Amino acid sequence: MLPQQVVVPVVVMDGPSWRGNPLTRRSILVGLGAVGAFLAVDLGLVAYTSRAGTLTRQTFLDGFRKVFGDHPGFRKNHAKGVSVVGHFMSDGNAAALSRAAVFGPGETPVAGRFSLAGGNPTAADTPGAARGLGLAIGFPGAAQWRTAMLNLPVFVDNSPQGFYDRLLASKPGADGKPDPKLMADFLSRHPETAAATALVKKSPPTPGFADSTFSGLHKFYLVNHAGVRTPVRWSFVPQQAALPPKSDDPNALFDALILQLKKAPLQWNLRLTIGRDGDPTDPTLPWPTDRQVIDAGVLTLTEAQTDAAGNARDINFDPLVLPDGIEPSDDPILSARSAVYAGSYRARTIEPKTAPAVQVIS
Repeated sequence: MLPQQVVVPVVVMDGPSWRGNPLTRRSILVGLGAVGAFLAVDLGLVAYTSRAGTLTRQTFLDGFRKVFGDHPGFRKNHAKGVSVVGHFMSDGNAAALSRAAVFGPGETPVAGRFSLAGGNPTAADTPGAARGLGLAIGFPGAAQWRTAMLNLPVFVDNSPQGFYDRLLASKPGADGKPDPKLMADFLSRHPETAAATALVKKSPPTPGFADSTFSGLHKFYLVNHAGVRTPVRWSFVPQQAALPPKSDDPNALFDALILQLKKAPLQWNLRLTIGRDGDPTDPTLPWPTDRQVIDAGVLTLTEAQTDAAGNARDINFDPLVLPDGIEPSDDPILSARSAVYAGSYRARTIEPKTAPAVQVIS
């Protein structure tokens, strides 16, 4: 039976024009305030339709509402979260593999958001819930890199249809758990998800956000100045332990993260796993453990913010918003995530807003 906690998401200024300038909190917030620039990127996305023509972006959005209820103003998945700001310091180690400005030596501003999988923005935190980290690295525009990551070793679906079927099968009943018969039927039709879920169970979650490894899970390509394409998967690996969450706190994971950020910045190492010809594009399949890994820099997060206008609440962490020097693979989940994220973004921008459950108190 697929556990409920692995419900996962279906996710200008050019670099050289600002790279040499010192980063301040004010300069970062000014950049994040350019919501119009985010909008211009997000509304340019095309709708997703499956090959069979039976799945559309609206089909997915309706599915999330059916499973989690209607929550205007919030993301349809990963509804509960908290915004963060910081920077990424590249060490230049990946510059030979990619011409993206973010991999050249130097510091780049970051806006991000920690979240829990699911469409209920007021659901109580559970230790096993899939945790997300979305990052927008760089100011809005052609040089920006966005990534939507999870604390899982693999993605648990390899097709849009599989994700949609699992979404419906995972709808909680009166006991808060999926119907075991529906889930068993789903898994019998999707052995790839059954195998991926077994891998997830072998990697139990850490105590909190601060000590979670967040991975992109999909295959991408780094492209250098000579046009050489190198397959890659990436992960942000924590440098610190996490404060233990309070068991009686409905926002336990988030409150522990916020408290820890108030005490000191949190850091993650960006590690790029270099693939070889024949390594799978299928995100439910891990790559061999002997693949070369490059440390490409350090992500430092300095401040948590209540989701609000102008911060990461208004960013669509579309995994296909990529700078020159990073290209997507033909993984069909990527185009589906991109389209559904855009649909969710468009919907919530015109919906009424209510205060989020997670509040950052000064």
